Amino acid sequence: MLSVISPAKTLDFETPATTAMHSQPDHLDRSRELIEILRDYSPQQLSDLMGISDKLAGLNAARFGEWQPPFTPENAKPAAQAFQGDVYVGLEAGSFSDEDNAFAQEHLRILSGLYGLLRPLDLIQPYRLEMGTRLENPAGRDLYAFWRETLTVELDRAVAASGSRVLVNLASNEYFKAVDAKALEARVITPVFKDEKNGKLKIISFYAKKARGLMAAWMIRERLDDPEGLKGFNVAGYTYNAAMSEGDTLVFTRPEGAA
Repeated sequence: MLSVISPAKTLDFETPATTAMHSQPDHLDRSRELIEILRDYSPQQLSDLMGISDKLAGLNAARFGEWQPPFTPENAKPAAQAFQGDVYVGLEAGSFSDEDNAFAQEHLRILSGLYGLLRPLDLIQPYRLEMGTRLENPAGRDLYAFWRETLTVELDRAVAASGSRVLVNLASNEYFKAVDAKALEARVITPVFKDEKNGKLKIISFYAKKARGLMAAWMIRERLDDPEGLKGFNVAGYTYNAAMSEGDTLVFTRPEGAA
């Protein structure tokens, strides 16, 4: 069984990694294609393309200019520890043991606009390139066109290698739609996390993102390989809600005040 999560805009390349274990991304040749395209953009053009401030555009223009394999622990960092958004607060990959990291390498993947599909210990260099970016490239008008076939094939391959033909989709809609879900041979299970607020259950973005990371970490620590076992998730106050779940959409709810 394999789970997949989104990357994060927030990065931490200052804090040292807590593991010496690392690997190389599988699609650096394709990442280089995108870098070469992006290097032709001025900071102002990047600002317009990515919808970011001039300051961020200048930072990322510099990052694209400095991006250079080979990646080493001296010039790069394992992806699961480099990303620092809400999902990664829940994942807390820096606390993984060597055994957890080894299991995660086989059972967790991260979607990325620049790197395609990452394992947790794959080294990355700093970047910002969201999957929804309309970057013209040889495959089409955006990154969905650039990555769709690669992501679909590689995810199926990784799911098969994980030992169970089940993919647990813990990614955002923006990122998972880069995958041709209808072409996947894997069964796709999508957990949904809802919090009670003013007496009503709703998806609250911050909590839902963190919960995706919590579930990914729980699956790793529990060495979960049975999709039925997902219903046993009981972390941070969330429990499986059978009445609200339907088919392969599993709903987990949390009462008000439990956050």
